[in-house]
Amino acid sequence: SEAIESSEKNKGQDVVVPIEEQSTTSVSLQAESVSAKLVDEDSLSKEAKKPLEIAKEPAESKPAEEKKESASLKVAEPLIDKMEQGIQEAPVKSSLEDSKEEKKIPTSEAKIVRSKGLEGDLQKIEPSAREAQKGGEIVRRNSKFELQKGAVMYRPEFIYDKKESEKDVKMWDLMKSYLGSDIQSIQRQIVNHIEYTLARTRFNFDKKGCYNATAYSVRDRLVESWNDTNQHMNEQDPKRVYYMSLEFLLGRLLQNALVNIGLEKPYRESLEELGYQLEEIYDEETDPGLGNGGLGRLAACFLDSLATLEYPAWGYGIRYNYGIFKQAIKNGYQVELPDFWLSHGNPWEIERLDVQVPVKFYGSIRKYKDKSGMERCEWEKCDVVQAMAYDIPIPGFNTFNTNNLRLWRACPSAEFDFKSFNTGDYFGAVKAKQKAESISSVLYPNDSTTEGKELRLKQEYFFCAATLHDITRRFLKKHTDWNEFPDKVSIQLNDTHPALAIVELIRLLIDEYHVPWEQAWKITCKTFSYTNHTVLPEALEKWDVELMQKLLPRHMELIYVINMIFLDSVRKVCKGNDAIVQSLSFIEEGDKKKVRMAIYVLLPPTL
Repeated sequence: SEAIESSEKNKGQDVVVPIEEQSTTSVSLQAESVSAKLVDEDSLSKEAKKPLEIAKEPAESKPAEEKKESASLKVAEPLIDKMEQGIQEAPVKSSLEDSKEEKKIPTSEAKIVRSKGLEGDLQKIEPSAREAQKGGEIVRRNSKFELQKGAVMYRPEFIYDKKESEKDVKMWDLMKSYLGSDIQSIQRQIVNHIEYTLARTRFNFDKKGCYNATAYSVRDRLVESWNDTNQHMNEQDPKRVYYMSLEFLLGRLLQNALVNIGLEKPYRESLEELGYQLEEIYDEETDPGLGNGGLGRLAACFLDSLATLEYPAWGYGIRYNYGIFKQAIKNGYQVELPDFWLSHGNPWEIERLDVQVPVKFYGSIRKYKDKSGMERCEWEKCDVVQAMAYDIPIPGFNTFNTNNLRLWRACPSAEFDFKSFNTGDYFGAVKAKQKAESISSVLYPNDSTTEGKELRLKQEYFFCAATLHDITRRFLKKHTDWNEFPDKVSIQLNDTHPALAIVELIRLLIDEYHVPWEQAWKITCKTFSYTNHTVLPEALEKWDVELMQKLLPRHMELIYVINMIFLDSVRKVCKGNDAIVQSLSFIEEGDKKKVRMAIYVLLPPTL
């Protein structure tokens, strides 16, 4: 038959069968493949079936001249029974290059409809694309790994559209499929990172280099899912969860990522062929110095759970250069050493040079009236520090959903004072740089001194200001009505460390976006939630009023206003009971007045 002649002619090649011709086309065989795409039995002619039936017979019963033809069809034997049952199998690709050589679907038939969730089953695809998928031509990426074994998957955010430009179609063609997950593809990616990312060769391929290359190859897969997740969330515009914590005790990320994405076994086999045990590579990773105890571990577990349950969630924290400390024993005594966990770099983070937020400190407040006669405030004559973002993908378990942890690093607004340098003041030339970078240098700086307290308060406000700016920027990309803010944003505060985020949001709404006071307060109360970890007095933060007025003058003004309104409402309920009023005040009286940060985070929505 013509089908068998075509099969013999194209041994060792994949035959591309257009969708519109599948109803009249016979079988495409691949001589050296372990599986092949087969059309339904009904589409085969009787003449085409006969040679396939002959292939089932023992080779010894055939004449010598028929053995060659029988051997050429022997590869089809494991699939003939499945064909007769109407089961079709997708081709198994053995390398990264093979995984990208996919059959193209005509533009008019390949538009895929996005669903509300990340799941992409047959019921969520347009009829034309659904028929193509049944024919084995296109496979949507489902949220569960176990449903996609052996299938080549297309990336859901790249959608064919007749209106797209030639450049967009070219980009779709280049980025439409995912990295291969077979052993050869994994090994190729690891070796590529050894040579092109680390600039090494096979002659200095040690354990540390192997860890970094392996981590980069895993991160590449996380970035694919991370981009898909972010694009999907941008399209669907759901309510998002933002988890703010000064600590994230993440632990080692390589094993967690491999287990979550279901690739630990292929990576173990790939590394064994390269001469390394996966457990040895795990030990090369340094724990990120981003957290300390239970508070930080809880935050890390929340991020894992949110990703696994496919919630649209981001975590926010600080990218510390040093952890608290490393312990060592010298001369029989325990000593504390700097924990510079970034000494060998961090292959998991993505530096965002394009995401920088100005954060203000000190200065003064100038009041003025706008054209409508409303009193406005402007924060001027202040020091400015840049907050630069670093992103770490957080994969969920057994799901393609990958959320984000965004960490802020403090950078100077002016990198170098050339004038001071030319006058011989070399230390003065970099003074602003050192002062700014100290904000994100150490997790929990010692606050037993005045300077330490100031640095700790700077650290907390720096974190809150950068995060709130990023959240409001994302909201304004889709919305203009601030009343919708609580319907699209939910912010969870992990302990009292990010408590300044509450008054910072009020400041942004009133001073930057000119939202009326009452509306700004209602929006703020509906947006924030708070996790309390202890009620011990020493763990509930209090800041000197004098320090707050010096460092954050506008915020201290707003705290006074909120406190006054709140205490007026308390006096109406507790008439004549000054002791209760005093105990509920934001301001603790004494030799040094202090702001009780743990009280105003629990205020009711209405005052």
